[in-house]
Amino acid sequence: MGRGKLRIYLGAAPGVGKTYAMLSEAHRRIERGTDCVVAFVEHHHRPRTEVMLHGLEQVPRREIAYRGGTFTEMDVDAVLRRAPRVALVDELAHTNVPGSRNTKRWQDVEELLAAGIDVISTVNIQHLESLGDVVESITGVRQRETVPDEVVRRADQIELVDMSPQALRRRMAHGNIYRPDKVDAALSNYFRPGNLTALRELALLWVADRVDAYLTEYRSEHRVSAIWGSRERIVVGLTGGPEGRTLIRRAARLAEKGAGGEVLAVYISRSDGLSAASPKELADQRTLVEDLGGTFHQVVGDDVPAALLDFARGVNATQIVLGVSRRRSWQYVFGPGVGATVARESGPDLDVHLITHDEVGKGRGLPVARGARLGRSRVIWGWLVGVLGPALLTWLLTGVTAEVGLANDMLLFLTLTVAAALLGGLFPALASAVVGSLLLNWFFTPPVHTLTIADPKNIVAIAIFVGVAVSVASVVDLAARRTHQAARLRAESEILSFLAGNVLRGETGLEDLLERVRETFGMESVALLERTGETDPWTCAGSVGPRPADTPEDADVDVPVGDHLALSLRGRVLPAADRRVLAAFAAQAAVVLDRQRLRREAGRAKELAEGNRIRTALLAAVSHDLRTPLAGIKAAVTSLRSDDVEWSEEDQAELLAAIEEGADRLDHLVGNLLDMSRLQTGTVTPIIRETDLDEVVPMALGGVPEDSVDLEIPETLPMVHVDRGLLERAVANVVENAVKYSPPGERVLVAASAIADRVEVRVVDRGPGVPDDAKDRIFEPFQRYGDSPRGTGVGLGLAVARGFAEAIGGTLAAEDTPGGGLTMVLAVRTAPDRQDLPTPVPG
Repeated sequence: MGRGKLRIYLGAAPGVGKTYAMLSEAHRRIERGTDCVVAFVEHHHRPRTEVMLHGLEQVPRREIAYRGGTFTEMDVDAVLRRAPRVALVDELAHTNVPGSRNTKRWQDVEELLAAGIDVISTVNIQHLESLGDVVESITGVRQRETVPDEVVRRADQIELVDMSPQALRRRMAHGNIYRPDKVDAALSNYFRPGNLTALRELALLWVADRVDAYLTEYRSEHRVSAIWGSRERIVVGLTGGPEGRTLIRRAARLAEKGAGGEVLAVYISRSDGLSAASPKELADQRTLVEDLGGTFHQVVGDDVPAALLDFARGVNATQIVLGVSRRRSWQYVFGPGVGATVARESGPDLDVHLITHDEVGKGRGLPVARGARLGRSRVIWGWLVGVLGPALLTWLLTGVTAEVGLANDMLLFLTLTVAAALLGGLFPALASAVVGSLLLNWFFTPPVHTLTIADPKNIVAIAIFVGVAVSVASVVDLAARRTHQAARLRAESEILSFLAGNVLRGETGLEDLLERVRETFGMESVALLERTGETDPWTCAGSVGPRPADTPEDADVDVPVGDHLALSLRGRVLPAADRRVLAAFAAQAAVVLDRQRLRREAGRAKELAEGNRIRTALLAAVSHDLRTPLAGIKAAVTSLRSDDVEWSEEDQAELLAAIEEGADRLDHLVGNLLDMSRLQTGTVTPIIRETDLDEVVPMALGGVPEDSVDLEIPETLPMVHVDRGLLERAVANVVENAVKYSPPGERVLVAASAIADRVEVRVVDRGPGVPDDAKDRIFEPFQRYGDSPRGTGVGLGLAVARGFAEAIGGTLAAEDTPGGGLTMVLAVRTAPDRQDLPTPVPG
């Protein structure tokens, strides 16, 4: 009997519908005539899941007595005796009650599979053993029930049951997952939107990894060859050809396979010649890589493979993506090409990907433009052809072949001169012309073996030969120098075009621009120096790289920008031709520096404008909100001092109470104004120490009626690292605001819980709530939602509360209360080394 097949429904959290999907699959199989039974399914009193059990055969469970109670578990023996074709087993990671046949339910499933029974099961992503630490860091809850990853990976089918966090929270709020008394606690802790989003991403990535394993196995079985990589720091080498878009998209797909991937596209401009590249194609490729979240770089380098490897190592890249060469097969005679050279010299720290594309083997379009600096090897070959070539040709013409005539002899020697010019330039060609003319005179011009020329026509022929040879050599050398100049100017124009684009878009910061200068010219460090006067010392406005120059005199290259700025580079002395482009970079650096300073000044101006707005609002508050309690106090005092009316004791007590109430209101308003002033001026100095939350929160409720708040602060909460006074004021302001907006008879809930390395205080009211677009606005000074406050105040309570929360290293945010209302979440840090974890939410 063969082994059964395992199918698993994987979910990101409880309640996404794994059990429902499993039961739906069972009904489909029964309709097709498959023998399917329920070995163990827990519906958790969810009505829709419970209905799905109707019509399915259920194997009776085994009852186990443990510590005075009776528990039920799956009866493995009963399932084996029943021997169905398919068995449904819920909660694969479940730990069986002591006394069961196996410790874990996945071990029970292994027995069923070994007996040839197909099993359909469910599991949540947080129960995978390898993800325990990750889930704990996200949710603050350590999962006690886990299943080895290998058990799940061995499943024949894994189906992801997905649901958005918002939809899952709605299901929770409607009571479709937990009982109503557990809904608020679950939504406030484990089922927070951030937690659910992170768990969903974990599930998607884990399933995607499993899909990769399936594809790898398929390729192995069917002998499919393909390149696979991981998401890391990937450098894409561009040539300016149409294949660049394919390479960029391929690199982006590699980068999307894991967290933190980055794509850097680099184009190498050679100063001694440049392959034909369309500026429009490069611009399109730069736009594409930026749209995909990557960055575009342009570097000048004579040796393309070395420049590419230097750039990759300089940015700490782990992979290089290159296209297979576009050269035709016969062109490999001249060398292995950039791809093969980079792969050979990359070493063990860099993985090189050679990507196929539609342009493979179609040629480069235009020949490479060679420069005047031909290289040492080519000059040597030019001298060999120019000096030894005529001697070898003379030997062939005099001793091996028959006589071909003086005219043909001259054409053959002229061919050698042209070849010498093409290889080595002007001087090898001149040498070839001189040697060739002497050999022609000695061996081929009558009388032979003498330098005398008998026939005047031969004198003219040799003179024409020398003139043509010199002219051809000069033309070839001039063309080579002009080609080099054109290639150099083209490389410079591309760099300047890219720089101008950044200037127009305003994208480059000073540090980024200096880093681009360092990359482009291959320097060790770059610094922008400035001084206020001719005799003042230089100061560094920005620098990149180790050991930047402190003064222009200390730099290898110094480019002045006006009278008080200088761009200083260290590393090597640049040729004069590079200084033109460097001057453009220096001018742009000055512009970027001015732009940054203008931006800072604009920020300060905005702060001043905000201060003026607050002062204006403060004057309005003083003129209205503060005068109201003062008017009440003055009226009550005037009445008590009046001799015309004799007040009864009850009336006097009522007037005194009014005075006390007005004074309290005035004290509260003035206190908030002073607190706001301290926050605006930055004079709040918190004294951080370990504090018990259950000692601070009750003291913050003194300003609200006793029967208006329900307090749930567990004694098991860890200590928090806060300023006790500021925390008390923040909680007091939030609670007072919640009580103010709560409907009559509705009590405000103040609860606290520990989540990972923080403790959250949640103030829950059932008031009218706040729209999403106003949740941040209610924390601004002098803001009262709807501009029609219930009661008194100048709209500073929540602003002061958030300011105090941020001053002690915490946060204050607003969320919707399930069922209506607003929930304020005040999160503070737990004390170091005392980050106790709460009890996990039942899964």
